[in-house]
Amino acid sequence: MTTPLLVTGGTGTLGRLIVPRLVADGRTVRVLGRTPREPGDGVEYVAADLRSDDADRAVAGAVDGVDTILHLAGGPKGDAEATQRLARAAARAGVKHLVHISAIGADRVPIGWFRMKLAAEEAVTDSGVPWTILRAAQFHDLVLKTATAMAKLPVIPVPGGMRFQPVDARDVAERLTELTLGEPAGLVADLAGPRVAPMGELLRAYLAAAGRRRALLPVRMPGKAGRAYRGGANLTLDGADLGTRTWAAFLAERLG
Repeated sequence: MTTPLLVTGGTGTLGRLIVPRLVADGRTVRVLGRTPREPGDGVEYVAADLRSDDADRAVAGAVDGVDTILHLAGGPKGDAEATQRLARAAARAGVKHLVHISAIGADRVPIGWFRMKLAAEEAVTDSGVPWTILRAAQFHDLVLKTATAMAKLPVIPVPGGMRFQPVDARDVAERLTELTLGEPAGLVADLAGPRVAPMGELLRAYLAAAGRRRALLPVRMPGKAGRAYRGGANLTLDGADLGTRTWAAFLAERLG
């Protein structure tokens, strides 16, 4: 039996793709999640909510005896505090490698979600535990969820100049598996999708694949956030690793 490897968020979009890869590689995998589960398929489950002030004891038990942690758990709020709690426990337990997934633009886009992502990164880098951080672009799954919600409107507002380079979760899972099984590497090259596209183009592709008709209304996003997006602060145009699966291929697969 190998030394356990802990995955937070192991039942989420990325976790469902990565955990089987780690098991197939012969690793003993322990998954930390908020919902209790019975062991199965070579995976042990530990229940704890990283965002809860009462979670310290459970988190300490989850990291006990672990050499590597892959931190995937995330949400619309509370990521910085959750990562701080995990990083403190990892340092006390003598963990040898903490791998963290973040977002491209965490240090450049002036809105709360990106600031939270940067604070979570700092919790990792300041922990004293050897670390690896991968910043990825928006997943196809998130763009699809956003497009589906926006298509409920009779007219869809489209901020001018806003571009994205969405990446497939399977491409991210492949890269994170490699990083988790490797040595601490610090901040590695960003991972984005194969091409940059204006938001309007992504929406039109979704509408065509879904067989829906909606008018698109150009609007201007104001303030610092608008300037950041128009300037491409959410993109890495040079030096990023690129996934292979396109938005069009993803839509064809999901929507038939």
